[in-house]
Amino acid sequence: MDIREDEVSGPEIVALLKAHLADMARHSPPENGHALDLDDLRRPDVTMFSASEAGALLGCGALKELDPRHGEIKSMRAAEAHLRRGVGARILVRLIDEARRRGYRRLSLETGSTDFYVPARALYLRFGFAACPPFADYRYDVHSVFMTRTL
Repeated sequence: MDIREDEVSGPEIVALLKAHLADMARHSPPENGHALDLDDLRRPDVTMFSASEAGALLGCGALKELDPRHGEIKSMRAAEAHLRRGVGARILVRLIDEARRRGYRRLSLETGSTDFYVPARALYLRFGFAACPPFADYRYDVHSVFMTRTL
């Protein structure tokens, strides 16, 4: 599996991220939409990574810099055909490694609280993330679960 930075310009990554945004809209109330849109994923404080193998896009994940010591995981998504095959775990390892390389001391994320997000929460728990209070500009919300880990 090849995981590298992605400019969010190719048709495959754009389609995957549009599917991600559609799922987030289906499983979270509109006022709780914390997923970054395509323009936000192209901002200088966000680095998108995509995973591919044999020319097929497997998934993606982004790292957003909150401050020089704190990063946030964003837009984690495995392509439908590659769910439950370890893609998310491999991308998460790449994001954690990049956060360490940048000198971040902490890595945080926001995910949903409903059953749809159970696999995501289980993945993050497996990698040492634990529940935490809202961080950055987030506010407490029953539809959100906030998680963090030190690096």
